[in-house]
Amino acid sequence: MLSKFQNHLHTNLSFLEGKKLLLAVSGGIDSMVLVDLCFQSKLDFAVAHCNFQLRGEESDADESFVTSQTEKLQVPLFIQKFDTQAFAEQQKLSIQVVARNLRYEWFYTLLAQHQFDYLLTAHHLDDSVETFLINFTRGSGLEGLLGIPQQNDKMVRPLLVFSRSEIQNYAAEHAISWREDSSNASDKYVRNKLRHEVIPVLKALNPSFLTSFENTIGYLKQSHSLAEDAAAMVYQKVATEEEHHTVIDLKALLSHPNYRAYLFAWLQPFGFTDWTAVYDLLDAQSGKQVLSDSHILLKNRGVLLLFPKQTPVSDEVYWIPKDQTEVKVPLKISFCEVVNISNQTSNVIFVDENLLQFPLTLRRWQEGDIFHPFGMTGRKKLSKFFKDEKYSLRDKANVWLLCSDAEIVWIVGKRQDERFKVTASTTKILKIKYTH
Repeated sequence: MLSKFQNHLHTNLSFLEGKKLLLAVSGGIDSMVLVDLCFQSKLDFAVAHCNFQLRGEESDADESFVTSQTEKLQVPLFIQKFDTQAFAEQQKLSIQVVARNLRYEWFYTLLAQHQFDYLLTAHHLDDSVETFLINFTRGSGLEGLLGIPQQNDKMVRPLLVFSRSEIQNYAAEHAISWREDSSNASDKYVRNKLRHEVIPVLKALNPSFLTSFENTIGYLKQSHSLAEDAAAMVYQKVATEEEHHTVIDLKALLSHPNYRAYLFAWLQPFGFTDWTAVYDLLDAQSGKQVLSDSHILLKNRGVLLLFPKQTPVSDEVYWIPKDQTEVKVPLKISFCEVVNISNQTSNVIFVDENLLQFPLTLRRWQEGDIFHPFGMTGRKKLSKFFKDEKYSLRDKANVWLLCSDAEIVWIVGKRQDERFKVTASTTKILKIKYTH
């Protein structure tokens, strides 16, 4: 497996060679095998471990285990404790969603703070099968059936070419220690039910199931690429983008046999889910409309009009001078200089104070606002960020922005802007905390 891993790196992931890497390590068999493979391959890496404090002494034992293993290898280690239960109750989200958000926000903070080039996770081929089946059973378009991608921006999954059995065999052959998460044995989670009850049956029916799955994913990716190309070409012929809305010519659209598939590809990113209502709109009377959380699709004679819902914008702007350490209206926010970064969460950020232009301002978001998401390259419209995060109208109406001059520093309580992050050259660190 080691030679296969090294060949995979050289052939398909050569961009990792010579880079500074951060490994997400839980202490389970998958992540511990990843640590060993990277160590044997002489990669430059550090380890990040999250203690979500959800399993009492077991969680603390996982932390102690990862600490001892990294000490043996003399590998740098970062540990972060989260009160995950409290976060879930506060944000009214599931434990799984909150844990995912917390860990990846922290991982990207580490990437930025310590100039890591990539984050490596230990997802493998069986994980990709489980993701495929989850999306398949819930009902999914083609995009949801592509399994787990090998790379998302700075996140890379080098073990996707390996099965769970290969990882288990490697661990046994090389006497690799790991911690077993007791929650993996529970069938109350859909993923575990598939892992314990469904996938073993599929493997029994076809001993080459995983190979067949890889081939199928390859074919689906090719088909997805073709579908995206076709949707983009047809869009250019039938749609016109105006300043505040998009016009879809129905006569031109209906001349294409797969018009429903094209509508799905164009409208799904805007949060539309009632596809029967969308398709019925094509034959509906002028004035009929279908709503998503963020957009309106309106039938207007021979066209469909797509435009964002009007979100009430407050004219209120609150100014924060340089020497002010606390704000109480409209939000409770505190400011203080610190020596280093610790316990960064969605409600606590750390910025390079020298990059700020005072006075800072607090204001509501407006259509057209753009920011640079923390931990990512490039910029993004806030409206697109809200869509991706599945914000409701109420969520968007409650958003406040902390700004430096005309630039967004923080979507308060949600996401920091990459441009103001702390780097190795930072001389003054400002801690900003939002209290509900």
